[in-house]
Amino acid sequence: MMGDGSVYVPYEKRDRAESDVYFTRDLSGEGLARIYEKVNGNIVGKTGIKLHTGERNGPNIIPHDWVKYLMGREPELANASIVETNTYYAGDRDTTEKHRKTLEINGWTFCPVDIMDEEGTALLPIKGGKWMQQMSVGSHMLQYDSLVVLTHFKGHVMGGFGGSNKNIGIGCADGHIGKKWIHSHEGEGQWSIAQEELMERITESTKATIDFFGEHILYINVCRNMSVSCDCEGTAAQPVVTPNIGILASRDICAVDTASVDLVYALKEQDHHDLVERMESRHGLRQLSCMHEMGMGNVRYRLLDIDHDDRPITQKEAVADVVPFAG
Repeated sequence: MMGDGSVYVPYEKRDRAESDVYFTRDLSGEGLARIYEKVNGNIVGKTGIKLHTGERNGPNIIPHDWVKYLMGREPELANASIVETNTYYAGDRDTTEKHRKTLEINGWTFCPVDIMDEEGTALLPIKGGKWMQQMSVGSHMLQYDSLVVLTHFKGHVMGGFGGSNKNIGIGCADGHIGKKWIHSHEGEGQWSIAQEELMERITESTKATIDFFGEHILYINVCRNMSVSCDCEGTAAQPVVTPNIGILASRDICAVDTASVDLVYALKEQDHHDLVERMESRHGLRQLSCMHEMGMGNVRYRLLDIDHDDRPITQKEAVADVVPFAG
């Protein structure tokens, strides 16, 4: 359907099956909680909240007070933990000691934060993998019953964009083995894999995690402060020039990432130029088609506006009142 990750496929040319994706313009803790409640029916037991907690003083991460509000409002999240893994690249989070200091600096101090590879790794099978047959994840992940994938949707220097797929595919792989398998060929440089193959490896890694959790997983993308840079670049991230859009949620990972991409494309050309260029130049759209091909969800969806009684809306309607980013 979208084999070339540099080419955007219009909605009407995609396969027909559809999933529900909820949407709100309310970028706040209250908006996050309301949209979470649309998709939270299968969150049970010990729950992890997977989010990118950011490099030190990163300016664009999801505000921690939003997450604190969400956890305080939702009974099933009262005892949840934020879950993370150490990084493959050298920086503020490549060791557990540095990672915990960064968490403190960035304000993630109101609940437990589980660095899932702190005590080792575990292997999960990848069903239908082209490049890999298993993924090495943080060993603590296997202790959880449910996973809330809470993602800051933005650009990414290698992936084109970082949505729910990247949040899990890279973010649940452990820092030394799993992330290396995704990014590097044996005996080659640390970042030797790019474009289509990288998108496919990220997606294969994601499939291992979502197959593990089954029905007990949901996806929320926060389309706010969307630099072309990932939060892994911290204060060195490129300035934000893309307008804020809102929050999307679904039980279908492919649909929620596809809808987030579609809303960026639905913006005026001058508002989406930089982010679209980043997605296409890195072949990031291959993430979407690969998820679809691997049976991870649909590239068509019903976009339901929770600000107006779950009314179905088009992508253009969703962004009709977006205000150009003013810095």
